[in-house]
Amino acid sequence: MAGPCARGGRGQGLAATGTAGCPLAFPAFTWEVRANDRGYHRQFKKKFAFCLSKRKYSGNAIRTAKYNLLTFLPLNLYEQFHRMANVYFVFVILLQDSVVPADLLLLRSSEPSSLCYVETADIDGGGEGGSLSPLPFPVPGRVTCEEPNSRMHTFTGTLRWRGRTHALDIDRLLLRGCRVRNTALCYGLVLYAGECPCPGRKGRNCLIFLVLLLTSLGLAVASGFWARTFQEKHSYLAALYKHTTPAQQAFLNFWGFTILLSIIIPMSMYITLEFIYLLNSCFINWDLEMYYGAKDIPAEARSTSLSDQLGQVEYIFSDKTGTLTQNIMSFKKCCVNGTIYGNPGCLGQVDWCWVGKLDVCDVALLEAAQRDDDPVLREFLRLLALCHTVMVEDRGDQLVYQAASPDEEALVLAAKNLGYVFLARTQDTITIRELGSTRTYELLAMLDFNSDRKRMSVLVRDPQGTIRLYTKGADTVILDRLRRRGPNETLTERALDRFAEETLRTLCVASREVSEAEFRAWSQRHREATVLLQDRARELDRLYEEMEQNLQLLGATAIEDKLQDGVPETIQLLKLGNIKVWVLTGDKQETAVNIGYACRLLMDDMEILEEKEVRSQPRVLSPKDKILHTGEVLKEEKGWPWRWLCCDRAEASQDRGGLVEKAFVELATSCQAMICCRVTPKQKALMVQLVKKHKKAVTLAIGDGANDVNMIKTADIGVGISGLEGLQAVQCSDYALAQFSFLQRLLLVHGRWNYLRICKFLRYFFYKTFAGLLGQVWFAFHSGFTAQPLYEGWFLALYNIFYTAYPVLSVGLLEQDVSAKKSLEFPELYMVGQQDELFNYRVFGVTLLHGVGTSLISFYVALWAFEDHVGTKAVGDYESFSVTVALSALLSGPVPQHLFPLPPPPSPLKHHPQLPVSTDASWNALTDPYVLLVVLLSLVVNTLPSLTVHAFRATLGRATTQQVRPGGHRQGRVLLPTGVGVWDW
Repeated sequence: MAGPCARGGRGQGLAATGTAGCPLAFPAFTWEVRANDRGYHRQFKKKFAFCLSKRKYSGNAIRTAKYNLLTFLPLNLYEQFHRMANVYFVFVILLQDSVVPADLLLLRSSEPSSLCYVETADIDGGGEGGSLSPLPFPVPGRVTCEEPNSRMHTFTGTLRWRGRTHALDIDRLLLRGCRVRNTALCYGLVLYAGECPCPGRKGRNCLIFLVLLLTSLGLAVASGFWARTFQEKHSYLAALYKHTTPAQQAFLNFWGFTILLSIIIPMSMYITLEFIYLLNSCFINWDLEMYYGAKDIPAEARSTSLSDQLGQVEYIFSDKTGTLTQNIMSFKKCCVNGTIYGNPGCLGQVDWCWVGKLDVCDVALLEAAQRDDDPVLREFLRLLALCHTVMVEDRGDQLVYQAASPDEEALVLAAKNLGYVFLARTQDTITIRELGSTRTYELLAMLDFNSDRKRMSVLVRDPQGTIRLYTKGADTVILDRLRRRGPNETLTERALDRFAEETLRTLCVASREVSEAEFRAWSQRHREATVLLQDRARELDRLYEEMEQNLQLLGATAIEDKLQDGVPETIQLLKLGNIKVWVLTGDKQETAVNIGYACRLLMDDMEILEEKEVRSQPRVLSPKDKILHTGEVLKEEKGWPWRWLCCDRAEASQDRGGLVEKAFVELATSCQAMICCRVTPKQKALMVQLVKKHKKAVTLAIGDGANDVNMIKTADIGVGISGLEGLQAVQCSDYALAQFSFLQRLLLVHGRWNYLRICKFLRYFFYKTFAGLLGQVWFAFHSGFTAQPLYEGWFLALYNIFYTAYPVLSVGLLEQDVSAKKSLEFPELYMVGQQDELFNYRVFGVTLLHGVGTSLISFYVALWAFEDHVGTKAVGDYESFSVTVALSALLSGPVPQHLFPLPPPPSPLKHHPQLPVSTDASWNALTDPYVLLVVLLSLVVNTLPSLTVHAFRATLGRATTQQVRPGGHRQGRVLLPTGVGVWDW
């Protein structure tokens, strides 16, 4: 029987086997190694897989890479996807494949007429989508278009196919980031791809870093002079300095002091500040008082770095529709052929057999529509059903309209209620039902609406072959394009004024018949203009202007948009807080002024200063503001170098424009309120930019629609209203609210609290940094400027993140001088932030001096007590001195009610590397009554100056906190302007 098998050899040696199959006790000696002979070792190979072989002997090279060229991809994929979180995100990405990955030219889709429905919420915030029209060709040819740019609402290009040039516009482009909706499949040609640049944030200044360098440089220079003096007085120690010079010592000590004092650079302050910003933003999100239960919309802080600026706002720029009003449009009145419909008490209901029971604004209007004997009324209702961009979805039992604006939806619904029902839309046709009869109109051209044209038109061919132009828009542009002015037109203009006085939104509608020959000639020029690559928009506007002439006025519509709840009270509180509210709207002046009175922006005792009064009565202006009336530039006395440098006409013109801007801003800001009418989205942004440029004030813009995005982005703080015009404004804003009334709590409560907290946090952080760590500077004067540390490394490391973390966090997160109720009861308290009284250069200087004084007292009181030895245990060593100084500085904070610092623990280093210390020196110092009396003495001496100053101010009635009378008026002088401006652009 064979014995037990012997163990195999180590390494890569071979083992011989016996007759029983077990290895023998001795290994096979086949491993040969030669010194410094790589060629010998490389000739030996061994098989390791199939027919593959590798070297038998490894080389001396050490490889630390985890992967090689072949194994990188599989091993890296395994490392990533063996984590379930990464697998989950892969599935999320796969499920979101409806997101368009690049800018595509739409070719065709699976929908009828190859239309493609998209949602652009992820790129411009628009909650509502739209439809895109495909190319009328199966295969694309050569596309020529503009260079990549950031304009998302315009596109210019041409397609060359089979010898003909075809126009391409934004309606045929799928933008990257939009989502395909209600469309199973679509095909497109990639036009633009690549990365999207993201704007960065502005950085912080390096003032404290410069202070550190200058302090280190001063101490280093002093160390050089001290070293030279020391060597001259103590020549017997020359052997110690034979390899160095005073200049070299100063150079080395400079870096030593830089490292030693680097703790003064408040790196932890930035981290703590961001944490405070984050939690204060969470407090806004969690505020139930700003939660809108009707639509389940809470307040949302989309930015975490502007919470303190919420307490410094001086100007609010507000949109009207959807911001001050509810943006729930209802068709209230109209004027057709000089007759006004929609008087109060004339509401009715009709039961159409094809759509069911519907409400109408006036029974008389309904009866007139049913009789169908008035051709003007017929054309009026037909226009409402045809001239729009509304999309319709047939859900079997009902028609669901999706409109780009609530105004269009209200007009289409009004036509539906009166018997003219919009049924369907294709790329070339519009189908409606007129009093039960279905009619399909051929869509020949659509003349789009924009903020400059202020109107839109459609060219259609009716079933009888007649071509008609239907136009709707602002009264100022429609009335100027009428063929004639008769009695009916005069009555319609009076009706428009009456509607505006009732704060109704008005539109004029008109039409005309177009001959076949005129249309063919115009269509040919229109097709040529659409394929232009240069000046296409200007040429199209010229053609639209040519077609929209000699119109016949059909009537006017009036839509009601009620004020939101709490708007008047909110504006009143904001005005008491010295916040000026400017309303920027595209409505008529009469409508805007009446809304201003309704929301208490305007009061009966105010003097209304209109633009026409400014130009006709210059006496109401100051000499500086008369530039707006005369157009003359005020000439200033300047020396000859300036006159020589400013001889250029362009520069002189620019100087004149700047003076005009400044004069306008001075006039506007001297008013209590400002209303700008007929303004475009670009002009809204320019108004905000002017105030920021000339007043250096914190501005806030609030709006709800895409036309407010430019204004919101231009202001220092942007607030978006989650309204009915999508989420464009919300996606581009810093804060999102459901109602305008929540703005009072956002500013007067959270804004004021956050400003107070941030200012106190900064003051206390700088103070405790200077008070606790400048002792190192004073210690340098008594240690030969040798950059020897006063404190242990553990104390310096834990000073900001442990010993003083709780006080600064409590101040930055929980500080409230008054309650939320009192903040709203006395909005005058908000003025402190506007004047930046709590943290400015003066306050910083006082804080710096306070910290320096505390550090001096803490250091020199302890130094005086430790001159020989102190206490019953005769503690007079270096470590006991540093502990005493540190404890004195810690307990001398500006808010002692928040300070609960733990005493420094016994040092883990029993012996200092330079000076011998006794065992448990820290414990001996902290338990000695004499040392504790020294700390108490330092605390009393540090506290007395602050108490004396506060008592002195209280005696003179000049306390730093706001003193408010019971009536709600702030003590002291508050300058209020004397008028209100109404500006019509």
